[in-house]
Amino acid sequence: MTKGSFLYYDEMDSPIGPLTLLATEKGLCRIDHGSLRDVESRQTTWARKYFLHIEYVHDPAQFKQLKHQLDEYFSNKRDRFEIQLDLYGTPFQQKVWKALADIPFGETRSYKDIALAIQAPKAVRAIGGAVNKNPLSIILPCHRVIGSNGALVGYAGGLERKEHLLDLEHRKAVSS
Repeated sequence: MTKGSFLYYDEMDSPIGPLTLLATEKGLCRIDHGSLRDVESRQTTWARKYFLHIEYVHDPAQFKQLKHQLDEYFSNKRDRFEIQLDLYGTPFQQKVWKALADIPFGETRSYKDIALAIQAPKAVRAIGGAVNKNPLSIILPCHRVIGSNGALVGYAGGLERKEHLLDLEHRKAVSS
């Protein structure tokens, strides 16, 4: 647990609705679907788990590069992000989140595929739990994880947003 920290935040509009962005001095640590008012209690609960003292600072300049990259992503001009991250989670969660980052743009993987990729073939349920705790929606593309039967399942932002993101990526992948 870190003694104390500033958590910088801002909001942005996107084609899938408002996003609330959160960063430490080290890098981006959360993206939540919804306005700050919608996600503030969730972010505070998360922050209390990792920081003894937190002070929120509204700092749009902190997110200029990220917002630009997200705008490019939503405009089909970017298929990977180059942003400094500051991830907080268990070693297992971080292993799963790294596997999410390894899913190629425009492709999907099942929870079982992720389990095999991290050499934990019997941990499919635990994989689902770690994916559910992914703090960096879009950047760590949990929307690319589907059920083993090909069905769209679970997404913190809702299945409509998941479908939108997959369609966006599929259109770019097909046109490339």
